[in-house]
Amino acid sequence: MSTVLHIDASGRQSRSLTRALSRRFVDGWRAARPQDRVIRRDLAEAPPPLLSEAWIAAAFTPEAERAAAAREALRYSDAAIAELAEADLIVLGAPMYNYGMPAALKAWVDQVVRVGRTFSFDLARGDQPIAPILTGKRMVVLSARGEFGFAPGGARAARNHLDPHLATVAPYLGVAPEAIRTVAIEYQEFHDDRFDRSRDAAGHAVDALVAELAGAHVPA
Repeated sequence: MSTVLHIDASGRQSRSLTRALSRRFVDGWRAARPQDRVIRRDLAEAPPPLLSEAWIAAAFTPEAERAAAAREALRYSDAAIAELAEADLIVLGAPMYNYGMPAALKAWVDQVVRVGRTFSFDLARGDQPIAPILTGKRMVVLSARGEFGFAPGGARAARNHLDPHLATVAPYLGVAPEAIRTVAIEYQEFHDDRFDRSRDAAGHAVDALVAELAGAHVPA
């Protein structure tokens, strides 16, 4: 049995393309692997707290020395990290907002990328003091973009600050960059046949990805 962490970051609830893709993926996964556990985290329905001075002070205080207020400041972070640690596969519905990630997703990343929990810091390593603690996870990014050409080599590839940001932080989520698979709908704001084709192709790509990954080796 494996555990799937299903995260949605779109601010839209009823008309979200990324929610539709992530739901399609998870529904397909459940059908293929009914024994697996799915953890749900909706970042729009319950937005993560922004980091504060109290949070930072608590995170850098040894656990045994934290007062009640410090433990409360880290309550969301502790719960989100526990979910992340359990997950073998992260399914992330992440639209591109203003060429980057939604604020709620960035807030979640800030809550879970935490010293002593998801990465270690040791100056004995020299100029590379940071090392991931979690390993061996996979991530599926299901995205939607209002324009087009954001893939490598595309007309707007240089404006794509979502995919590179996710690849950069992925090791601190326990995901090697090569273990990320991305499916994206483009042309959303054009409302033409290119959008229709892109949406249909993304749906088929999700189905193919479920078939591929659900049959791959996962922890017993």
